[in-house]
Amino acid sequence: MAMKYQERFATNPQDFKTYDTERIRKDFLLDSLFEIDSINLVYSHYDRYIVGGALPVGKKLELEAIDPLKAEYFLERREMGVINIGGKGTIEVDGKSYQLDYKEALYIGRGSKKVVYSSEDKNKPAHFYINSAPAHKEYPVSKVTLNDAEVVELGSLETANVRKINKMIVNSVVETCQLQMGMTELQTGSVWNTMPPHTHTRRMEAYLYFEVPDDQVVCHFMGEPAETRHLWLKNKQAILSPPWSIHAGAGTANYIFIWGMAGENLDYTDMDVAAPAELR
Repeated sequence: MAMKYQERFATNPQDFKTYDTERIRKDFLLDSLFEIDSINLVYSHYDRYIVGGALPVGKKLELEAIDPLKAEYFLERREMGVINIGGKGTIEVDGKSYQLDYKEALYIGRGSKKVVYSSEDKNKPAHFYINSAPAHKEYPVSKVTLNDAEVVELGSLETANVRKINKMIVNSVVETCQLQMGMTELQTGSVWNTMPPHTHTRRMEAYLYFEVPDDQVVCHFMGEPAETRHLWLKNKQAILSPPWSIHAGAGTANYIFIWGMAGENLDYTDMDVAAPAELR
Protein backbone atom coordinates (compact mmCIF):
# COMPACT_ATOMS: atom_id res chain seq x y z
CA MET A 1 0.00 0.00 0.00
CA ALA A 2 1.50 3.33 -1.09
CA MET A 3 -0.47 5.48 1.40
CA LYS A 4 -0.04 4.92 5.14
CA TYR A 5 -1.13 7.10 8.03
CA GLN A 6 -1.46 7.22 11.78
CA GLU A 7 -3.22 9.56 14.16
CA ARG A 8 -1.73 11.43 17.15
CA PHE A 9 -3.99 13.09 19.72
CA ALA A 10 -3.22 16.26 21.68
CA THR A 11 -1.70 16.05 25.17
CA ASN A 12 -2.33 18.07 28.33
CA PRO A 13 0.93 19.54 29.75
CA GLN A 14 0.00 18.34 33.24
CA ASP A 15 -0.30 14.76 31.97
CA PHE A 16 2.93 15.12 30.02
CA LYS A 17 4.89 15.51 33.28
CA THR A 18 4.19 11.86 34.10
CA TYR A 19 5.35 10.43 30.76
CA ASP A 20 8.37 8.16 30.60
CA THR A 21 10.71 8.03 27.60
CA GLU A 22 8.73 5.32 25.85
CA ARG A 23 5.48 7.28 26.08
CA ILE A 24 7.10 10.53 24.90
CA ARG A 25 8.57 8.75 21.88
CA LYS A 26 5.23 7.12 21.11
CA ASP A 27 3.29 10.39 21.18
CA PHE A 28 5.75 12.89 19.69
CA LEU A 29 8.50 11.15 17.71
CA LEU A 30 7.96 10.52 13.99
CA ASP A 31 10.63 7.96 13.22
CA SER A 32 9.59 6.32 9.95
CA LEU A 33 8.38 9.02 7.58
CA PHE A 34 10.47 7.81 4.64
CA GLU A 35 9.78 4.30 3.38
CA ILE A 36 10.57 3.18 -0.17
CA ASP A 37 7.65 3.64 -2.58
CA SER A 38 5.35 4.86 0.16
CA ILE A 39 3.71 8.02 1.45
CA ASN A 40 3.68 8.02 5.27
CA LEU A 41 1.55 10.58 7.09
CA VAL A 42 0.84 11.48 10.71
CA TYR A 43 -2.44 13.29 11.36
CA SER A 44 -1.90 15.41 14.45
CA HIS A 45 -4.65 16.92 16.56
CA TYR A 46 -2.48 19.95 17.15
CA ASP A 47 -4.13 22.43 14.80
CA ARG A 48 -5.03 19.41 12.57
CA TYR A 49 -1.45 19.52 11.31
CA ILE A 50 -0.22 16.68 9.10
CA VAL A 51 3.44 15.69 8.84
CA GLY A 52 4.66 13.14 6.33
CA GLY A 53 7.19 11.89 3.85
CA ALA A 54 7.09 10.54 0.31
CA LEU A 55 9.93 8.39 -1.04
CA PRO A 56 9.29 7.42 -4.68
CA VAL A 57 11.92 4.98 -5.94
CA GLY A 58 10.47 2.40 -8.31
CA LYS A 59 7.20 4.17 -9.09
CA LYS A 60 5.28 7.41 -8.90
CA LEU A 61 3.30 8.04 -5.71
CA GLU A 62 -0.10 9.70 -5.83
CA LEU A 63 -1.41 11.52 -2.78
CA GLU A 64 -4.80 10.24 -1.68
CA ALA A 65 -7.27 11.45 0.94
CA ILE A 66 -6.94 9.63 4.26
CA ASP A 67 -9.95 8.68 6.35
CA PRO A 68 -9.64 11.38 9.08
CA LEU A 69 -10.06 14.09 6.44
CA LYS A 70 -13.50 12.86 5.32
CA ALA A 71 -12.73 14.54 2.01
CA GLU A 72 -13.01 13.62 -1.66
CA TYR A 73 -9.34 14.50 -2.19
CA PHE A 74 -6.49 15.39 0.15
CA LEU A 75 -6.33 19.15 -0.45
CA GLU A 76 -10.07 19.73 -0.65
CA ARG A 77 -9.89 21.84 2.53
CA ARG A 78 -6.12 21.98 3.04
CA GLU A 79 -2.87 23.55 1.89
CA MET A 80 0.51 21.82 1.74
CA GLY A 81 4.21 22.59 1.84
CA VAL A 82 6.85 20.17 0.53
CA ILE A 83 10.63 20.43 0.88
CA ASN A 84 12.90 17.99 -0.94
CA ILE A 85 15.79 16.70 1.20
CA GLY A 86 16.99 14.09 -1.30
CA GLY A 87 17.87 13.76 -4.99
CA LYS A 88 16.09 15.54 -7.81
CA GLY A 89 12.38 14.87 -8.05
CA THR A 90 9.15 16.11 -9.58
CA ILE A 91 5.77 16.95 -8.12
CA GLU A 92 2.86 16.99 -10.55
CA VAL A 93 -0.06 19.14 -9.44
CA ASP A 94 -3.17 18.76 -11.57
CA GLY A 95 -1.04 17.87 -14.59
CA LYS A 96 1.61 20.59 -14.21
CA SER A 97 5.12 19.44 -13.27
CA TYR A 98 7.43 21.17 -10.79
CA GLN A 99 11.01 19.91 -10.48
CA LEU A 100 12.50 20.15 -7.01
CA ASP A 101 16.20 19.86 -6.36
CA TYR A 102 17.80 19.40 -2.95
CA LYS A 103 16.51 21.97 -0.40
CA GLU A 104 13.86 23.34 -2.77
CA ALA A 105 10.24 23.77 -1.70
CA LEU A 106 6.78 23.76 -3.23
CA TYR A 107 3.64 25.35 -1.82
CA ILE A 108 0.42 23.65 -3.00
CA GLY A 109 -2.80 25.53 -2.37
CA ARG A 110 -6.25 24.37 -1.36
CA GLY A 111 -8.33 22.82 -4.11
CA SER A 112 -5.46 21.07 -5.90
CA LYS A 113 -6.92 17.68 -6.74
CA LYS A 114 -4.13 15.46 -8.05
CA VAL A 115 -0.65 15.47 -6.52
CA VAL A 116 1.95 12.94 -7.73
CA TYR A 117 5.53 12.52 -6.48
CA SER A 118 8.38 10.98 -8.50
CA SER A 119 12.19 10.76 -8.49
CA GLU A 120 14.49 11.52 -11.41
CA ASP A 121 16.99 8.80 -10.45
CA LYS A 122 15.97 5.75 -8.41
CA ASN A 123 19.56 5.45 -7.19
CA LYS A 124 19.38 8.97 -5.77
CA PRO A 125 15.67 9.29 -4.97
CA ALA A 126 13.92 12.43 -3.86
CA HIS A 127 12.83 12.58 -0.22
CA PHE A 128 9.76 14.81 -0.10
CA TYR A 129 9.06 16.13 3.41
CA ILE A 130 5.38 17.08 3.69
CA ASN A 131 3.54 19.48 6.02
CA SER A 132 -0.16 20.28 5.64
CA ALA A 133 -2.70 22.43 7.49
CA PRO A 134 -6.37 23.34 7.06
CA ALA A 135 -6.93 26.27 4.69
CA HIS A 136 -9.79 28.72 4.25
CA LYS A 137 -8.75 30.14 0.87
CA GLU A 138 -7.11 29.03 -2.38
CA TYR A 139 -3.64 30.30 -3.20
CA PRO A 140 -1.59 29.38 -6.30
CA VAL A 141 1.07 26.68 -6.43
CA SER A 142 4.51 28.26 -5.94
CA LYS A 143 8.03 26.88 -6.09
CA VAL A 144 10.49 28.37 -3.61
CA THR A 145 14.28 27.99 -3.72
CA LEU A 146 16.86 29.11 -1.16
CA ASN A 147 17.49 32.13 -3.38
CA ASP A 148 13.85 33.14 -2.87
CA ALA A 149 13.95 32.69 0.89
CA GLU A 150 13.97 35.46 3.46
CA VAL A 151 17.23 34.87 5.34
CA VAL A 152 17.95 35.74 8.97
CA GLU A 153 21.28 35.05 10.68
CA LEU A 154 21.27 34.61 14.45
CA GLY A 155 23.47 33.42 17.30
CA SER A 156 27.14 33.58 18.17
CA LEU A 157 30.13 31.26 18.44
CA GLU A 158 30.35 32.03 22.16
CA THR A 159 26.93 30.42 22.71
CA ALA A 160 27.39 27.72 20.03
CA ASN A 161 24.24 28.70 18.16
CA VAL A 162 25.31 30.46 14.93
CA ARG A 163 22.63 29.63 12.40
CA LYS A 164 21.08 30.75 9.15
CA ILE A 165 17.27 30.72 9.09
CA ASN A 166 15.80 30.37 5.60
CA LYS A 167 12.15 31.40 5.69
CA MET A 168 10.70 29.67 2.61
CA ILE A 169 6.97 29.06 2.78
CA VAL A 170 6.05 32.17 4.75
CA ASN A 171 3.78 35.10 3.92
CA SER A 172 6.67 37.43 3.15
CA VAL A 173 7.73 35.03 0.36
CA VAL A 174 4.57 33.24 -0.82
CA GLU A 175 0.89 33.61 0.04
CA THR A 176 -0.46 30.96 2.43
CA CYS A 177 -3.40 30.65 4.79
CA GLN A 178 -1.67 29.50 7.97
CA LEU A 179 1.08 27.09 6.98
CA GLN A 180 4.62 28.38 7.54
CA MET A 181 7.82 26.42 6.76
CA GLY A 182 11.52 27.07 6.66
CA MET A 183 14.96 25.55 7.02
CA THR A 184 17.62 26.37 9.60
CA GLU A 185 21.25 25.56 8.83
CA LEU A 186 23.74 25.45 11.69
CA GLN A 187 27.21 26.77 11.06
CA THR A 188 30.25 24.57 11.70
CA GLY A 189 31.04 24.41 15.41
CA SER A 190 27.52 25.33 16.55
CA VAL A 191 25.18 22.75 18.08
CA TRP A 192 22.09 24.61 19.36
CA ASN A 193 19.28 25.18 16.86
CA THR A 194 17.04 27.43 18.94
CA MET A 195 18.63 28.90 22.02
CA PRO A 196 17.27 30.51 24.05
CA PRO A 197 14.18 28.34 23.59
CA HIS A 198 10.66 29.66 23.40
CA THR A 199 6.99 28.73 23.33
CA HIS A 200 4.12 30.16 21.29
CA THR A 201 0.69 29.06 22.44
CA ARG A 202 -0.80 30.69 19.34
CA ARG A 203 0.57 27.93 17.12
CA MET A 204 2.09 24.46 17.12
CA GLU A 205 5.30 23.38 15.41
CA ALA A 206 6.97 20.34 13.88
CA TYR A 207 10.70 19.74 13.43
CA LEU A 208 12.50 17.45 10.98
CA TYR A 209 16.20 16.85 11.55
CA PHE A 210 18.35 15.84 8.57
CA GLU A 211 21.97 15.75 7.40
CA VAL A 212 22.68 14.07 10.76
CA PRO A 213 25.60 11.66 10.26
CA ASP A 214 24.69 7.99 10.70
CA ASP A 215 26.80 7.64 13.85
CA GLN A 216 25.59 10.90 15.42
CA VAL A 217 22.37 12.12 17.07
CA VAL A 218 20.41 15.23 18.00
CA CYS A 219 18.99 15.73 21.48
CA HIS A 220 15.60 17.46 21.20
CA PHE A 221 14.31 19.27 24.27
CA MET A 222 10.60 19.77 24.92
CA GLY A 223 8.11 20.31 27.73
CA GLU A 224 7.27 23.38 29.79
CA PRO A 225 10.25 25.62 30.65
CA ALA A 226 10.17 24.54 34.29
CA GLU A 227 9.52 20.86 33.49
CA THR A 228 11.60 19.85 30.46
CA ARG A 229 12.12 16.45 28.85
CA HIS A 230 14.34 15.25 26.01
CA LEU A 231 14.46 12.73 23.18
CA TRP A 232 17.37 11.48 21.07
CA LEU A 233 16.76 11.63 17.30
CA LYS A 234 18.56 10.19 14.31
CA ASN A 235 18.71 11.38 10.71
CA LYS A 236 15.38 12.19 8.98
CA GLN A 237 13.33 11.83 12.15
CA ALA A 238 10.79 14.44 13.23
CA ILE A 239 9.09 15.75 16.35
CA LEU A 240 5.60 17.14 16.98
CA SER A 241 5.91 20.16 19.26
CA PRO A 242 2.76 21.19 21.20
CA PRO A 243 1.98 24.90 21.58
CA TRP A 244 2.82 24.82 25.31
CA SER A 245 6.19 23.14 24.76
CA ILE A 246 9.63 24.59 24.26
CA HIS A 247 11.54 23.29 21.26
CA ALA A 248 15.29 23.29 21.09
CA GLY A 249 17.92 20.81 20.04
CA ALA A 250 21.64 20.16 20.32
CA GLY A 251 23.54 17.80 18.04
CA THR A 252 26.67 15.74 18.45
CA ALA A 253 27.59 16.85 14.92
CA ASN A 254 26.48 19.46 12.40
CA TYR A 255 22.89 19.12 11.10
CA ILE A 256 20.00 20.97 9.46
CA PHE A 257 16.37 21.10 10.50
CA ILE A 258 13.09 22.05 8.88
CA TRP A 259 10.46 23.80 10.96
CA GLY A 260 6.79 23.94 10.09
CA MET A 261 4.01 25.80 11.91
CA ALA A 262 0.29 26.40 11.90
CA GLY A 263 -2.08 28.20 14.18
CA GLU A 264 -3.58 31.58 14.93
CA ASN A 265 -0.61 33.93 14.53
CA LEU A 266 1.65 34.00 11.46
CA ASP A 267 4.17 36.48 12.88
CA TYR A 268 7.50 34.63 13.03
CA THR A 269 8.75 36.73 15.96
CA ASP A 270 5.62 36.05 18.04
CA MET A 271 7.15 33.94 20.81
CA ASP A 272 7.57 33.78 24.56
CA VAL A 273 11.27 33.38 25.23
CA ALA A 274 12.54 31.27 28.13
CA ALA A 275 15.96 32.37 29.35
CA PRO A 276 18.47 29.51 29.67
CA ALA A 277 18.84 30.12 33.40
CA GLU A 278 15.07 29.61 33.84
CA LEU A 279 15.04 26.09 32.41
CA ARG A 280 14.48 23.13 34.71
